[in-house]
Amino acid sequence: MAHKTAGQVMTELLEQWGVDHVYGIPGDSINEFIEELRHERNQLKFIQTRHEEVAALAAAAEAKLTGKIGVCLSIAGPGAVHLLNGLYDAKADGAPVLAIAGQVSSGEVGRDYFQEIKLEQMFEDVAVFNREVHSAESLPDLLNQAIRTAYSKKGVAVLSVSDDLFAEKIKREPVYTSPVYIEGNLEPKKEQLVTCAQYINNAKKPIILAGQGMKKAKRELLEFADKAAAPIVVTLPAKGVVPDKHPHFLGNLGQIGTKPAYEAMEECDLLIMLGTSFPYRDYLPDDTPAIQLDSDPAKIGKRYPVTAGLVCDSALGLRELTEYIERKEDRRFLNACTEHMQHWWNEIEKDETEATTPLKPQQVVARLQEAAADDAVLSVDVGTVTVWMARHFKMNANQDFIVSSWLATMGCGLPGALAASL
Repeated sequence: MAHKTAGQVMTELLEQWGVDHVYGIPGDSINEFIEELRHERNQLKFIQTRHEEVAALAAAAEAKLTGKIGVCLSIAGPGAVHLLNGLYDAKADGAPVLAIAGQVSSGEVGRDYFQEIKLEQMFEDVAVFNREVHSAESLPDLLNQAIRTAYSKKGVAVLSVSDDLFAEKIKREPVYTSPVYIEGNLEPKKEQLVTCAQYINNAKKPIILAGQGMKKAKRELLEFADKAAAPIVVTLPAKGVVPDKHPHFLGNLGQIGTKPAYEAMEECDLLIMLGTSFPYRDYLPDDTPAIQLDSDPAKIGKRYPVTAGLVCDSALGLRELTEYIERKEDRRFLNACTEHMQHWWNEIEKDETEATTPLKPQQVVARLQEAAADDAVLSVDVGTVTVWMARHFKMNANQDFIVSSWLATMGCGLPGALAASL
Protein backbone atom coordinates (compact mmCIF):
# COMPACT_ATOMS: atom_id res chain seq x y z
CA MET A 1 0.00 0.00 0.00
CA ALA A 2 1.45 3.36 -1.09
CA HIS A 3 1.92 5.89 1.66
CA LYS A 4 0.46 9.37 1.27
CA THR A 5 2.38 12.60 1.65
CA ALA A 6 1.67 14.87 4.58
CA GLY A 7 0.29 17.47 2.16
CA GLN A 8 -2.18 14.97 0.69
CA VAL A 9 -3.33 13.83 4.12
CA MET A 10 -3.71 17.46 5.16
CA THR A 11 -5.95 18.37 2.20
CA GLU A 12 -8.08 15.27 2.83
CA LEU A 13 -8.49 16.21 6.49
CA LEU A 14 -9.42 19.80 5.62
CA GLU A 15 -12.13 18.47 3.31
CA GLN A 16 -13.39 16.20 6.09
CA TRP A 17 -13.58 19.25 8.35
CA GLY A 18 -15.90 20.84 5.77
CA VAL A 19 -13.37 23.33 4.40
CA ASP A 20 -14.21 24.37 0.82
CA HIS A 21 -11.44 26.80 0.01
CA VAL A 22 -8.18 28.31 1.25
CA TYR A 23 -7.10 31.95 0.83
CA GLY A 24 -3.47 32.96 0.32
CA ILE A 25 -0.45 33.59 -1.88
CA PRO A 26 1.92 30.87 -3.13
CA GLY A 27 5.67 31.08 -2.73
CA ASP A 28 8.88 29.19 -2.04
CA SER A 29 8.18 28.07 1.52
CA ILE A 30 4.58 26.90 0.94
CA ASN A 31 4.78 25.60 -2.64
CA GLU A 32 4.77 21.88 -1.80
CA PHE A 33 1.38 22.35 -0.16
CA ILE A 34 0.20 24.57 -3.03
CA GLU A 35 1.19 21.79 -5.45
CA GLU A 36 -1.05 19.41 -3.51
CA LEU A 37 -3.92 21.93 -3.68
CA ARG A 38 -3.50 22.01 -7.47
CA HIS A 39 -3.86 18.23 -7.76
CA GLU A 40 -7.07 17.02 -9.39
CA ARG A 41 -7.72 14.47 -6.65
CA ASN A 42 -8.71 17.10 -4.07
CA GLN A 43 -11.78 19.34 -4.05
CA LEU A 44 -10.31 22.27 -2.13
CA LYS A 45 -10.35 25.52 -4.06
CA PHE A 46 -7.38 27.85 -3.70
CA ILE A 47 -8.31 31.55 -3.68
CA GLN A 48 -5.22 33.56 -4.61
CA THR A 49 -5.32 37.03 -3.09
CA ARG A 50 -3.00 39.95 -3.80
CA HIS A 51 -1.89 40.38 -0.20
CA GLU A 52 -1.73 37.99 2.73
CA GLU A 53 -3.64 40.45 4.91
CA VAL A 54 -6.58 40.10 2.51
CA ALA A 55 -6.33 36.31 2.83
CA ALA A 56 -6.53 36.43 6.63
CA LEU A 57 -9.31 39.04 6.66
CA ALA A 58 -11.32 36.98 4.15
CA ALA A 59 -10.87 33.84 6.26
CA ALA A 60 -12.02 35.78 9.32
CA ALA A 61 -15.02 37.21 7.45
CA GLU A 62 -16.03 33.76 6.25
CA ALA A 63 -15.90 32.43 9.81
CA LYS A 64 -18.04 35.33 11.07
CA LEU A 65 -20.64 34.81 8.36
CA THR A 66 -20.90 31.02 8.48
CA GLY A 67 -19.60 29.90 11.87
CA LYS A 68 -17.33 27.48 9.95
CA ILE A 69 -13.56 27.71 10.18
CA GLY A 70 -11.87 30.04 7.70
CA VAL A 71 -8.47 28.96 6.35
CA CYS A 72 -5.59 31.04 5.02
CA LEU A 73 -1.95 30.36 4.18
CA SER A 74 1.28 32.22 3.55
CA ILE A 75 4.97 31.75 2.97
CA ALA A 76 7.45 32.20 5.82
CA GLY A 77 8.87 35.52 6.95
CA PRO A 78 7.17 38.52 5.29
CA GLY A 79 4.11 36.58 4.15
CA ALA A 80 3.44 35.31 7.66
CA VAL A 81 3.90 38.82 9.07
CA HIS A 82 1.27 40.10 6.65
CA LEU A 83 -1.29 37.62 8.00
CA LEU A 84 -1.24 39.16 11.45
CA ASN A 85 -3.70 42.01 10.97
CA GLY A 86 -6.42 39.71 9.68
CA LEU A 87 -5.68 37.14 12.38
CA TYR A 88 -5.99 39.80 15.09
CA ASP A 89 -9.36 40.74 13.59
CA ALA A 90 -10.45 37.10 13.94
CA LYS A 91 -9.16 36.99 17.51
CA ALA A 92 -10.93 40.22 18.45
CA ASP A 93 -14.29 39.17 16.95
CA GLY A 94 -14.15 35.55 18.17
CA ALA A 95 -13.96 33.94 14.72
CA PRO A 96 -12.46 30.44 14.26
CA VAL A 97 -9.59 30.68 11.76
CA LEU A 98 -6.75 28.35 10.77
CA ALA A 99 -3.53 29.88 9.43
CA ILE A 100 -1.03 27.61 7.73
CA ALA A 101 2.30 29.41 7.65
CA GLY A 102 5.10 27.99 5.55
CA GLN A 103 8.57 27.86 7.06
CA VAL A 104 12.06 27.51 5.60
CA SER A 105 13.31 23.98 4.96
CA SER A 106 13.50 21.89 8.13
CA GLY A 107 17.24 21.47 7.64
CA GLU A 108 17.69 25.25 7.67
CA VAL A 109 15.49 26.20 10.64
CA GLY A 110 17.50 28.01 13.30
CA ARG A 111 20.35 28.94 10.95
CA ASP A 112 19.20 32.47 10.05
CA TYR A 113 18.20 31.33 6.58
CA PHE A 114 16.65 33.59 3.92
CA GLN A 115 13.22 34.83 5.12
CA GLU A 116 13.42 32.88 8.38
CA ILE A 117 11.79 34.38 11.46
CA LYS A 118 10.61 32.79 14.71
CA LEU A 119 7.05 32.13 13.60
CA GLU A 120 5.85 30.39 16.75
CA GLN A 121 7.05 33.30 18.88
CA MET A 122 5.50 35.85 16.53
CA PHE A 123 2.04 34.22 16.52
CA GLU A 124 1.91 33.57 20.27
CA ASP A 125 -0.26 36.53 21.22
CA VAL A 126 -2.83 36.17 18.43
CA ALA A 127 -3.40 32.41 18.60
CA VAL A 128 -5.35 30.07 20.88
CA PHE A 129 -3.34 27.21 19.33
CA ASN A 130 0.17 27.79 18.00
CA ARG A 131 2.54 24.99 17.03
CA GLU A 132 5.57 24.54 14.83
CA VAL A 133 5.33 21.15 13.10
CA HIS A 134 8.54 19.13 13.40
CA SER A 135 7.64 15.97 11.48
CA ALA A 136 5.33 14.82 8.70
CA GLU A 137 3.89 12.14 10.99
CA SER A 138 2.71 14.69 13.55
CA LEU A 139 1.04 17.00 11.03
CA PRO A 140 -2.39 15.25 10.78
CA ASP A 141 -2.85 15.08 14.55
CA LEU A 142 -1.74 18.66 15.05
CA LEU A 143 -4.11 19.81 12.28
CA ASN A 144 -7.08 18.14 13.98
CA GLN A 145 -6.06 19.59 17.32
CA ALA A 146 -5.61 23.06 15.80
CA ILE A 147 -9.07 23.16 14.20
CA ARG A 148 -10.80 21.69 17.24
CA THR A 149 -9.17 24.33 19.47
CA ALA A 150 -10.08 27.16 17.07
CA TYR A 151 -13.72 26.07 17.25
CA SER A 152 -13.86 25.49 21.00
CA LYS A 153 -12.06 28.71 21.92
CA LYS A 154 -13.47 30.78 19.03
CA GLY A 155 -10.10 32.01 17.92
CA VAL A 156 -7.04 31.61 15.73
CA ALA A 157 -5.04 28.40 15.32
CA VAL A 158 -1.64 28.53 13.61
CA LEU A 159 0.46 25.72 12.20
CA SER A 160 3.98 26.66 11.07
CA VAL A 161 5.28 23.99 8.69
CA SER A 162 8.59 23.68 6.85
CA ASP A 163 7.61 23.23 3.22
CA ASP A 164 9.64 20.05 2.70
CA LEU A 165 7.52 18.26 5.33
CA PHE A 166 4.44 18.52 3.09
CA ALA A 167 6.20 16.37 0.50
CA GLU A 168 7.28 13.66 2.96
CA LYS A 169 5.44 10.35 3.04
CA ILE A 170 3.61 9.46 6.26
CA LYS A 171 4.44 5.90 7.15
CA ARG A 172 2.66 5.68 10.48
CA GLU A 173 -0.93 4.43 10.45
CA PRO A 174 -3.38 5.35 11.78
CA VAL A 175 -3.42 8.95 12.98
CA TYR A 176 -4.23 9.33 16.66
CA THR A 177 -7.07 11.86 16.36
CA SER A 178 -10.16 12.45 14.23
CA PRO A 179 -11.52 15.52 12.35
CA VAL A 180 -14.51 15.91 14.66
CA TYR A 181 -15.73 18.74 16.88
CA ILE A 182 -18.91 18.17 18.86
CA GLU A 183 -20.67 21.25 20.17
CA GLY A 184 -23.21 20.89 22.96
CA ASN A 185 -26.08 23.16 23.91
CA LEU A 186 -25.53 25.18 27.06
CA GLU A 187 -28.77 24.90 28.97
CA PRO A 188 -29.68 27.73 31.38
CA LYS A 189 -29.95 26.91 35.07
CA LYS A 190 -33.38 27.30 36.65
CA GLU A 191 -32.19 29.56 39.48
CA GLN A 192 -30.59 31.90 36.93
CA LEU A 193 -33.81 32.02 34.91
CA VAL A 194 -35.93 32.75 38.00
CA THR A 195 -33.66 35.58 39.16
CA CYS A 196 -33.46 37.22 35.72
CA ALA A 197 -37.22 36.90 35.23
CA GLN A 198 -37.89 38.68 38.53
CA TYR A 199 -35.84 41.69 37.43
CA ILE A 200 -37.63 41.82 34.07
CA ASN A 201 -41.10 41.49 35.62
CA ASN A 202 -40.39 44.33 38.06
CA ALA A 203 -38.94 46.69 35.46
CA LYS A 204 -41.01 49.57 34.14
CA LYS A 205 -38.55 50.67 31.45
CA PRO A 206 -36.42 47.71 30.36
CA ILE A 207 -34.13 48.03 27.37
CA ILE A 208 -32.30 45.32 25.43
CA LEU A 209 -28.72 45.71 24.20
CA ALA A 210 -28.25 42.89 21.68
CA GLY A 211 -24.89 41.77 20.32
CA GLN A 212 -23.67 39.44 17.60
CA GLY A 213 -24.41 36.48 19.91
CA MET A 214 -28.05 36.97 18.89
CA LYS A 215 -27.42 36.26 15.20
CA LYS A 216 -28.61 32.69 15.70
CA ALA A 217 -31.54 33.74 17.86
CA LYS A 218 -33.32 36.42 15.80
CA ARG A 219 -36.82 35.00 16.18
CA GLU A 220 -36.32 34.31 19.90
CA LEU A 221 -35.06 37.87 20.42
CA LEU A 222 -38.17 39.43 18.89
CA GLU A 223 -40.52 37.14 20.82
CA PHE A 224 -38.74 37.98 24.08
CA ALA A 225 -38.74 41.72 23.35
CA ASP A 226 -42.45 41.68 22.57
CA LYS A 227 -43.36 39.89 25.81
CA ALA A 228 -41.06 42.14 27.87
CA ALA A 229 -42.20 45.31 26.03
CA ALA A 230 -38.55 46.22 25.65
CA PRO A 231 -37.02 48.32 22.86
CA ILE A 232 -33.88 46.88 21.24
CA VAL A 233 -30.56 48.62 20.76
CA VAL A 234 -27.86 46.71 18.83
CA THR A 235 -24.09 46.78 18.77
CA LEU A 236 -22.41 47.41 15.41
CA PRO A 237 -21.58 43.75 14.58
CA ALA A 238 -25.19 42.85 15.44
CA LYS A 239 -26.70 45.16 12.81
CA GLY A 240 -29.28 43.11 10.96
CA VAL A 241 -30.23 40.99 13.97
CA VAL A 242 -33.43 43.07 14.03
CA PRO A 243 -34.85 44.63 10.84
CA ASP A 244 -34.12 48.36 11.01
CA LYS A 245 -37.75 49.37 10.57
CA HIS A 246 -39.06 46.98 13.27
CA PRO A 247 -41.10 48.90 15.91
CA HIS A 248 -38.82 47.68 18.73
CA PHE A 249 -35.62 48.82 16.99
CA LEU A 250 -33.72 51.90 18.20
CA GLY A 251 -30.54 51.52 16.14
CA ASN A 252 -26.95 51.45 17.30
CA LEU A 253 -25.35 52.83 20.45
CA GLY A 254 -22.21 54.92 20.76
CA GLN A 255 -20.42 57.23 18.35
CA ILE A 256 -22.25 55.71 15.40
CA GLY A 257 -25.53 55.46 17.29
CA THR A 258 -28.91 57.15 17.27
CA LYS A 259 -30.33 59.77 19.57
CA PRO A 260 -33.35 57.57 20.55
CA ALA A 261 -30.98 54.78 21.62
CA TYR A 262 -28.90 57.18 23.72
CA GLU A 263 -31.96 58.71 25.39
CA ALA A 264 -33.55 55.32 26.09
CA MET A 265 -30.35 54.18 27.81
CA GLU A 266 -30.44 57.30 29.98
CA GLU A 267 -34.04 56.62 31.03
CA CYS A 268 -34.16 52.82 31.42
CA ASP A 269 -34.51 51.09 34.79
CA LEU A 270 -33.17 47.69 33.63
CA LEU A 271 -30.43 46.95 31.11
CA ILE A 272 -30.74 43.53 29.45
CA MET A 273 -27.46 42.60 27.74
CA LEU A 274 -27.89 39.70 25.31
CA GLY A 275 -24.89 38.14 23.57
CA THR A 276 -22.70 41.23 23.84
CA SER A 277 -19.64 42.48 25.66
CA PHE A 278 -20.20 46.14 24.74
CA PRO A 279 -16.98 48.09 25.38
CA TYR A 280 -18.10 51.72 25.55
CA ARG A 281 -18.99 52.23 29.21
CA ASP A 282 -19.78 55.94 28.76
CA TYR A 283 -22.83 55.08 26.65
CA LEU A 284 -24.32 52.71 29.22
CA PRO A 285 -26.35 53.79 32.27
CA ASP A 286 -24.44 54.90 35.37
CA ASP A 287 -25.91 52.64 38.03
CA THR A 288 -28.93 50.87 36.54
CA PRO A 289 -29.55 47.20 37.46
CA ALA A 290 -28.55 44.86 34.63
CA ILE A 291 -28.83 41.24 33.61
CA GLN A 292 -26.61 39.58 31.03
CA LEU A 293 -26.94 36.46 28.86
CA ASP A 294 -23.83 34.93 27.31
CA SER A 295 -22.49 31.49 26.44
CA ASP A 296 -19.12 32.39 28.00
CA PRO A 297 -19.14 32.73 31.82
CA ALA A 298 -16.06 34.97 31.62
CA LYS A 299 -18.08 37.62 29.76
CA ILE A 300 -20.73 37.98 32.48
CA GLY A 301 -20.03 41.26 34.29
CA LYS A 302 -16.82 41.86 32.33
CA ARG A 303 -17.69 45.40 31.20
CA TYR A 304 -20.72 46.35 33.27
CA PRO A 305 -21.61 45.61 36.91
CA VAL A 306 -24.49 43.22 36.20
CA THR A 307 -26.91 42.17 38.92
CA ALA A 308 -27.75 38.73 37.51
CA GLY A 309 -26.46 36.50 34.74
CA LEU A 310 -27.55 33.67 32.49
CA VAL A 311 -24.91 31.36 31.00
CA CYS A 312 -26.42 29.48 28.07
CA ASP A 313 -26.85 29.06 24.34
CA SER A 314 -28.47 32.24 23.00
CA ALA A 315 -31.54 30.77 21.30
CA LEU A 316 -32.16 28.10 23.93
CA GLY A 317 -31.68 30.49 26.86
CA LEU A 318 -33.81 33.26 25.43
CA ARG A 319 -36.60 30.82 24.61
CA GLU A 320 -36.57 29.58 28.22
CA LEU A 321 -36.38 33.09 29.68
CA THR A 322 -39.38 34.16 27.59
CA GLU A 323 -41.39 31.35 29.17
CA TYR A 324 -40.45 32.54 32.66
CA ILE A 325 -41.40 36.22 32.30
CA GLU A 326 -44.86 37.77 32.45
CA ARG A 327 -46.27 39.59 29.45
CA LYS A 328 -45.89 43.30 30.19
CA GLU A 329 -49.16 45.14 29.72
CA ASP A 330 -47.74 48.61 30.41
CA ARG A 331 -46.12 49.46 27.06
CA ARG A 332 -45.82 53.23 27.42
CA PHE A 333 -42.02 53.22 27.50
CA LEU A 334 -41.82 51.03 24.39
CA ASN A 335 -44.39 53.14 22.54
CA ALA A 336 -42.56 56.36 23.42
CA CYS A 337 -39.26 54.88 22.16
CA THR A 338 -40.94 53.76 18.92
CA GLU A 339 -42.32 57.26 18.41
CA HIS A 340 -38.91 58.87 19.02
CA MET A 341 -37.33 56.49 16.54
CA GLN A 342 -39.89 57.39 13.88
CA HIS A 343 -39.01 61.06 14.34
CA TRP A 344 -35.33 60.09 13.97
CA TRP A 345 -36.03 58.28 10.69
CA ASN A 346 -37.98 61.27 9.40
CA GLU A 347 -35.06 63.59 10.13
CA ILE A 348 -32.25 61.50 8.67
CA GLU A 349 -34.29 60.60 5.59
CA LYS A 350 -34.26 64.29 4.69
CA ASP A 351 -30.49 63.98 4.15
CA GLU A 352 -31.04 60.91 1.98
CA THR A 353 -33.59 62.46 -0.38
CA GLU A 354 -32.51 66.09 -0.89
CA ALA A 355 -30.55 66.86 -4.05
CA THR A 356 -27.20 68.53 -3.33
CA THR A 357 -23.99 69.44 -5.10
CA PRO A 358 -21.67 67.80 -4.32
CA LEU A 359 -23.38 64.47 -3.67
CA LYS A 360 -23.67 63.42 0.00
CA PRO A 361 -22.79 59.95 1.34
CA GLN A 362 -26.29 59.61 2.84
CA GLN A 363 -27.77 59.85 -0.66
CA VAL A 364 -25.43 57.16 -1.97
CA VAL A 365 -26.31 54.77 0.86
CA ALA A 366 -30.02 55.27 0.21
CA ARG A 367 -29.58 54.40 -3.47
CA LEU A 368 -27.42 51.41 -2.51
CA GLN A 369 -30.25 50.19 -0.31
CA GLU A 370 -32.61 50.32 -3.30
CA ALA A 371 -30.16 48.33 -5.44
CA ALA A 372 -29.15 45.68 -2.86
CA ALA A 373 -30.65 42.22 -3.16
CA ASP A 374 -33.16 41.01 -0.60
CA ASP A 375 -30.53 38.59 0.78
CA ALA A 376 -27.46 40.79 0.27
CA VAL A 377 -24.42 40.53 2.52
CA LEU A 378 -23.08 43.99 3.33
CA SER A 379 -19.33 43.97 3.85
CA VAL A 380 -18.61 47.35 5.38
CA ASP A 381 -15.19 48.90 5.76
CA VAL A 382 -13.97 50.92 8.75
CA GLY A 383 -14.05 54.71 8.87
CA THR A 384 -16.75 57.28 8.15
CA VAL A 385 -18.38 54.73 5.84
CA THR A 386 -19.21 52.72 8.97
CA VAL A 387 -21.27 55.63 10.28
CA TRP A 388 -23.14 56.13 6.99
CA MET A 389 -24.01 52.42 6.72
CA ALA A 390 -24.93 51.94 10.38
CA ARG A 391 -27.28 54.92 10.37
CA HIS A 392 -28.68 55.07 6.86
CA PHE A 393 -28.82 51.53 5.44
CA LYS A 394 -32.05 49.96 6.62
CA MET A 395 -31.54 46.21 6.65
CA ASN A 396 -34.29 43.65 6.30
CA ALA A 397 -34.57 40.26 7.99
CA ASN A 398 -32.76 38.36 5.21
CA GLN A 399 -29.69 40.55 4.83
CA ASP A 400 -26.42 40.15 6.70
CA PHE A 401 -23.78 42.63 7.83
CA ILE A 402 -20.07 42.13 8.36
CA VAL A 403 -17.36 44.47 9.62
CA SER A 404 -14.14 44.45 11.60
CA SER A 405 -15.87 45.44 14.81
CA TRP A 406 -13.45 45.05 17.71
CA LEU A 407 -10.10 45.59 15.97
CA ALA A 408 -11.74 48.04 13.54
CA THR A 409 -9.06 47.62 10.92
CA MET A 410 -9.44 49.56 7.71
CA GLY A 411 -9.37 47.50 4.53
CA CYS A 412 -11.76 44.78 5.72
CA GLY A 413 -14.49 45.60 3.18
CA LEU A 414 -13.08 43.90 0.08
CA PRO A 415 -11.91 40.70 1.87
CA GLY A 416 -15.32 40.42 3.51
CA ALA A 417 -16.99 40.76 0.11
CA LEU A 418 -14.75 38.00 -1.30
CA ALA A 419 -15.76 35.69 1.53
CA ALA A 420 -19.43 36.58 1.23
CA SER A 421 -19.52 35.93 -2.51
CA LEU A 422 -17.91 32.52 -2.02
